[in-house]
Amino acid sequence: MPQLFLNEKSCETTAEPDRVNRAMSTMVEAVLAIAREDPKGTALVTHASSLMALQLAQGHPISKWMGAPDTKDLRVLLKKLEDKSPYETVFPEGETFSDVACRHDGDPVDGLRYAHLLGGIGISLPLEARWNADTLTLVREQLVDDEDTGSVLTEVEVRHVAGTEHVAPHLPWIRRGADAGRQKAVQGLRSGAELWRLRSDLFPLLQFTTLAEQHFTELPETWVRPVGERLGELQDAVGDWDQALRPICPQWRSYVRTEFENRRRLCWFEDTDGETRLFDWHSEFLPERGRMPGRLHFRLLHEERTLRIAYVGRKRGNR
Repeated sequence: MPQLFLNEKSCETTAEPDRVNRAMSTMVEAVLAIAREDPKGTALVTHASSLMALQLAQGHPISKWMGAPDTKDLRVLLKKLEDKSPYETVFPEGETFSDVACRHDGDPVDGLRYAHLLGGIGISLPLEARWNADTLTLVREQLVDDEDTGSVLTEVEVRHVAGTEHVAPHLPWIRRGADAGRQKAVQGLRSGAELWRLRSDLFPLLQFTTLAEQHFTELPETWVRPVGERLGELQDAVGDWDQALRPICPQWRSYVRTEFENRRRLCWFEDTDGETRLFDWHSEFLPERGRMPGRLHFRLLHEERTLRIAYVGRKRGNR
């Protein structure tokens, strides 16, 4: 559940308007790259009263960027992110963090301070070279109850992103958080209809045919959790799919194979465009102890580095 804390110091420049807009687009592309990994858990936290009240630079409100002709797609996606501004909105109840200060290059940096203290990621507009890094070193000053010292100085590192090139080092950490949230959500599911409704939030990298909805809604309650677990494994597999190293298929997290030749006639389903295609890859799941494994049928989409699911249920051809 990555909380992205905007570094307010990166919004205090006097850069030219076009340069500010380009920097904002670069940062937003990085933010959206993070959100694709955990769309449900990603939140944007700024120092402004709300995202829409943000000043990107001196005399440059966010509305100037949003009104630029080449930012439409980015601003539409940005508005879909959860806005938890201002910073104090995400503080634990009763906490002010008034006993801790953080500086970078001698400057107080509240956004980066809260990213450090609350285990989030700092994000910056790339308008200065010092923000071009995937981690930043802060000097942390902690007040202590000691008459001799008064405070203690230490150096700490904070996760940081200013462009898409900074996202990759943080992906394992982001995915662990997303996986934990997904696993908790799957454990609470009680119906196939609920699983279908939440599919885009829980498994954003996977695709489903339109007619797959019927198969999901017909799942017995005891099948929902094992199906959700298999979907999570497929999500992780395509997320890590390096086609240069594995051109045929990803490294699967559980038993996955193509159907035997004499059974492929059972694996034709209507695709999203209305054409009937072969979905002969399948993953098995154990719905109940002592029962024959159920199956998820899908086909690989190499050009999109993902897969599309057409069927979930009993093994085809069995009653």
